[in-house]
Amino acid sequence: MKRVLFASLIVLAIALSSFTAVMTGQQRGAAPAAAPAAVQPAEPAPRLADGHPDLSGVWWGGADVGPNLRGARGARGAPRGTPPPTFTALYQPAVAEKAKKLSDKDDPTLRCIPTAFGTLNVSLYDVGAVGQIVATPKFVVMMQETFHGYRIIPTDGRQARDNVPPSYRGDSVGHWEGDVFVVETKNFTDDTWMWAEGRVSPHSDALRIVERYHRVDKNTLEIDATVYDPKVLTGPWTVPKATLVLAPFDQIMPLICSGTETHGLMDAAAKQAAPQQ
Repeated sequence: MKRVLFASLIVLAIALSSFTAVMTGQQRGAAPAAAPAAVQPAEPAPRLADGHPDLSGVWWGGADVGPNLRGARGARGAPRGTPPPTFTALYQPAVAEKAKKLSDKDDPTLRCIPTAFGTLNVSLYDVGAVGQIVATPKFVVMMQETFHGYRIIPTDGRQARDNVPPSYRGDSVGHWEGDVFVVETKNFTDDTWMWAEGRVSPHSDALRIVERYHRVDKNTLEIDATVYDPKVLTGPWTVPKATLVLAPFDQIMPLICSGTETHGLMDAAAKQAAPQQ
C-alpha cells in the first residue's frame, strides 16, 4: 500500500509541476508548451511456432525499478472499490476456529516450505516478487526466485497424473482456450499455507486451483485464478486479477532458503505468541 501511495504522490507532483510551469510561462508571455506526442500502441505479444502466444519472459510488478502504477495496481487486483472476499473470509466455521489458534510462529515459509499458491509463486500482494516462464509447444515451465521452486505444465492434452505423490505446489496440466492458457493444479499436500505474507491461511489436500494466463501484449501478462477447497471453504474463491509486466532482465536469480536465515524470525514469533506472565 505504501508503494502504491508513494507512486501516486510522485505522479501527482509531476502533474502539478507541469501545470505550474505552463501557467507561469503563459503569464510571462511565453508560447504554450507543445502538445505531448501521441502514445504509441503496445507491441503485440510474440507467438510460438504453433501460433499460441509465447508466455516466455521474466514477469514482475515492476515496483523495484520505480513507480509503475499499472503493475502495482494490477498486482493488487482489479480497480479499487469494494474488495472481494479474501481466502480466509470463506473459511468454514470449524476451519476458522482452528485457524485462530495459528499465528506467525506456525508459518511454514519460516522453514523454507513454499506457499501452495501464488501465480508463478508471485504473491498477489507483493509487487516486487519475480517469476519466469519458459514456454514451448509441449510444456510451459514456471519458475520463481523464492523457495527455488518450479512447475512443469504439459500442454499436449494429457490428463493429470495419478501416480505421483502430493507436493507443495501440486501437479498441473494446461490447455489453450484461444489465446488464454488455462492451468489446473491439484494433488497438494496439506502442510503449506496459501501464502504467508502476514496471513494465516492453511488449506486441505482437496485444494484445486484453475489459473488463466493472457499475454495481452509484449509487455503485459494478466492472470485470473479461482481456488476450490471443499474441505475448507464455503465456496470458490475468486482471486483478484494480477497484471504483471515484462522485467528488464531475462533470468531470475537462484535465491537459496536454508532455514538458518529465518531462525531469528521464528524465535521472535514464538515469543510474541507466548502468553504473558
